[in-house]
Amino acid sequence: MNQSSKLIPYDLLPPADPQRALLHNVVHTRPSQHIRLPALVVYVAVFNDGVTLEQECEHLRRLPCQEALVTGHLQNNFLRLRLQDYTLRWERHTEFTSYSLVQHLPEVAQLGATDPELLSFLALPEGWLARIPGRTFTAIKLAMVHGDLSRPEEALALARNWFGKNPVVASLTGRNSHSLAVTDFMLRDSGFERILVVAPTETSESRAGRISQRLLEIETYRLAALRGLPAAKQLAPELANAEQQLVDITAQLENKSASEQELLDRLISLAVRIERANVKHMYRFAATHAYDKIVTQRIVELREKAIPGTQTIGEFMGRRLSPAIATVEATAQRMVSLSERISQTSALLRTRVDIMTEAQNQQLLEKLTHGQELQLRLQSMVEGLSIAAISYYVVSLLLYVAKAGKAAGLPIHPELIIGAMIPIIIWTVWYITRRIHDKFFKLD
Repeated sequence: MNQSSKLIPYDLLPPADPQRALLHNVVHTRPSQHIRLPALVVYVAVFNDGVTLEQECEHLRRLPCQEALVTGHLQNNFLRLRLQDYTLRWERHTEFTSYSLVQHLPEVAQLGATDPELLSFLALPEGWLARIPGRTFTAIKLAMVHGDLSRPEEALALARNWFGKNPVVASLTGRNSHSLAVTDFMLRDSGFERILVVAPTETSESRAGRISQRLLEIETYRLAALRGLPAAKQLAPELANAEQQLVDITAQLENKSASEQELLDRLISLAVRIERANVKHMYRFAATHAYDKIVTQRIVELREKAIPGTQTIGEFMGRRLSPAIATVEATAQRMVSLSERISQTSALLRTRVDIMTEAQNQQLLEKLTHGQELQLRLQSMVEGLSIAAISYYVVSLLLYVAKAGKAAGLPIHPELIIGAMIPIIIWTVWYITRRIHDKFFKLD
């Protein structure tokens, strides 16, 4: 145990969170390169969907003296291999993997050259780049050379000649204009584009590494951001059709020219289509926004200063990239807005259906109330008939009893007696019926 570890009072702290060390070391996982000028940086970025770490590790093992490389060495998604005469840097990101080769730039390709050929000087094994697993979306040859920047116009003239007289964009970068970055954004037959950096002899290796990293990231994330543009263009006719359908549905809802069930079916179908498009494309649109933000940050970090008569990298990006990003963002907002309007229309339709249901329920309740009234009237009529019928049977029974008494020798007149008792019998039957009726109502 060394002295510095003894000074760390771990016993004075609560138990460490399991992810503390991992999160703390994130800032150290992708350090900037140290590049000694003149240098050639060959950078390739490939989409890694469907490509495993084992496949990438297997490809890295094809480099000289890397047979002992295992997947565990790639767990931090970063690896730097120092090989004879060159350095290779491997980085795995969410959607892509990048490979950066740094080697010496030959004399024939330095600032005085005219459209120099660079790939024949690669220090990598023959065919190694072509066998990288994945699909290429960025390939850059970045040459970094010494030059005098006291007269930027003269340095830019040499840079134009280096690009074979192609139209270029250029920026003096850094707070003190310590370097000149030039590119033509042209994709050549080899599949590569070129960037040239001219820096004075006193430029440090760490500064050269930071400059190269910013320039490579600008181009990488520019192309990654543009992945959302084809999807946005593809969605435009579908969204226009969906918006027109929603207008038609809203008009029919207002005019009551279609049944609620038909409108509901059409709304559900339209909502499913938009939701499917959201699920399919919203991640790509969000990624476009994130990548564009990184591009903007890296351009700010360049601290560009223009050379009169030449467009800067930031100006070029602003004019060429911004419209594409605006199209993607507008399409994403259009999808969100359309989804919200479909929800609002659905809410209106539900409100209309609820109102109609309440009206139907009210009509049904009125019918039930009317039926109950009729039932009560019928019940009252039945009760009246029941009283009459019961009274009739009681009178008949008593008449038979009286006649039986007369036949037995009693001095009575059955018809006279029973006739006098009829009002009493009717009242008694009514009273008993009413008591039974009241008793049942109390139970309810």
